[in-house]
Amino acid sequence: MAVNPEKYREILAELNGRAQLVAVSKTKPTEDIQALYELGQRDFGENYVQELVDKQAQLPPEIRWHFIGHLQSNKVKYIVPFVTLIHGVDSFKLLKEIDKQAAKTGKVCDVLLQVHIAREETKFGLDTKELEEVMEAGAGLKNVRVRGLMGMASLSDDPERVREEFRGLKALFDKYFPEGILSMGMSGDYKIALSAGSNMIRVGSLLFGKRG
Repeated sequence: MAVNPEKYREILAELNGRAQLVAVSKTKPTEDIQALYELGQRDFGENYVQELVDKQAQLPPEIRWHFIGHLQSNKVKYIVPFVTLIHGVDSFKLLKEIDKQAAKTGKVCDVLLQVHIAREETKFGLDTKELEEVMEAGAGLKNVRVRGLMGMASLSDDPERVREEFRGLKALFDKYFPEGILSMGMSGDYKIALSAGSNMIRVGSLLFGKRG
């Protein structure tokens, strides 16, 4: 079994109920997801729409699926019927499409707005001004509910730089969504994210091993 039960229990003990663990299962076989499910994990995160659709059809219906990758508008319709939370909404166009597809299924879809906090240009996300604009424009949408913010820190060996980026996101979160979801922190930096106030972390390689 590729799953590491000891590490899973260790992370849960560390979280101690103050943050939710999303197990990042992208590229992992359904057997590994099932194994973690049997240990009690219910929240799983996927990056690719087709892979998520395929896995959802094969695995227990109690699983809460999170879409954590960059979502294209033309693929929204495939995951809206069952997804629990879409983490990376980085444009009003995408927010509007999620609202449209959710209306067709008669549900309200929960999302997080992705804020660009890293210094790398390759990462997606809204700047502070765009965040305000999207929130304002999305206020009238009926079938989508913005629950909070998501962000990814720079890939850096400097923990202070990462901490500073997380603190910046936490400040925005406190301003707009003090009772909401703040999804920040992954396998390499979740401890820093927790100390900065994250209440949802996305951990993959520590639970499932490195992607090969």
